[in-house]
Amino acid sequence: MARSKRLLLLRFSALGDVLMTVPVVSALARQYPDTDITMVSRPYVESIFRRCPDNVHFIGVNLKEYRGVPGLVRLVGELCERVRPTCVCDLHDVLRTKLMRPMFRLRGVPTAHIWKDRKARRDFITIRPLTQQQTSFERYAEALSRIGFPVTLDPSEPVFSWPERPERLASGPLRIGIAPFAAHAAKIYPLERMERVVALLSQRGARVYLFGAGDEERELMLQWASRYDGVESAVGTLPDMAAEMTLMASLDAMLTMDSSNMHLAALTPVRLLTLWGATHPLGGFLPWGRDERICIQRSDLPCRPCSIYGAKPCRLGDLRCMDIAPEEIVKRLCE
Repeated sequence: MARSKRLLLLRFSALGDVLMTVPVVSALARQYPDTDITMVSRPYVESIFRRCPDNVHFIGVNLKEYRGVPGLVRLVGELCERVRPTCVCDLHDVLRTKLMRPMFRLRGVPTAHIWKDRKARRDFITIRPLTQQQTSFERYAEALSRIGFPVTLDPSEPVFSWPERPERLASGPLRIGIAPFAAHAAKIYPLERMERVVALLSQRGARVYLFGAGDEERELMLQWASRYDGVESAVGTLPDMAAEMTLMASLDAMLTMDSSNMHLAALTPVRLLTLWGATHPLGGFLPWGRDERICIQRSDLPCRPCSIYGAKPCRLGDLRCMDIAPEEIVKRLCE
């Protein structure tokens, strides 16, 4: 089907932020079926966007092949030739995309970009009491509105369709997924304590599926799987992210950090429980369609939150925000 409007979207990283574009892009596609929407991002997320409506297309870009200003000039030229966009929306607003926007405009293609309000985010970690920050979903939708595509977001609306889940037999084992890693150390529950969570679930007869990425994470997950009955590592065993998402959708519950796996799980109907340390759910990064009831966090620490993204090391040196008993986590999971 030929469409006269062709919208190009840019968001290269981080993975969690890319996954947060998915509900917005999916809603946009449904509300503007006469528009071709092309998402430009890292190749490894392509399988997720393949599940969006059929007017959503995907271009995976290896940024190492487009270094410096000459590389970006070449990238913009290739995108214009391939997509022939009528407008571009920058959902990233980093140096790379800041340079790309005027290149598109020189070719006669109007652009808009996300407004991150960095001052508000800096104030968030210093001013008390905490106030709800604008969510990333709202920021993406706001940017699209500025380019002429206002979109209505309904968190109660599933992003993807899933088969109806059969009732779980009361006598059957709980199937629980655990994603113990995050991009930054201040967002990771201490691994020796997480292993205790795995051990307690194993003792209760649960089936536990471990998620992660990379050689080091795979090795550790294999060690845990070898030590405890009913524990299986899914790291490196599935063909793509969509397959990971499908496995998550089949589980009774999913435990994650404030991480990309949290946002991946939120695209499914799985019951989700999340652990928060240095960051805070009011910072605008709660997953799609969920609220603070899914969060396990300490609310008695004046030092928390100390970071929007969790990239800063703990200034007290003991990561006391993650001093949460494994037994409490298991109790919440089994509820």
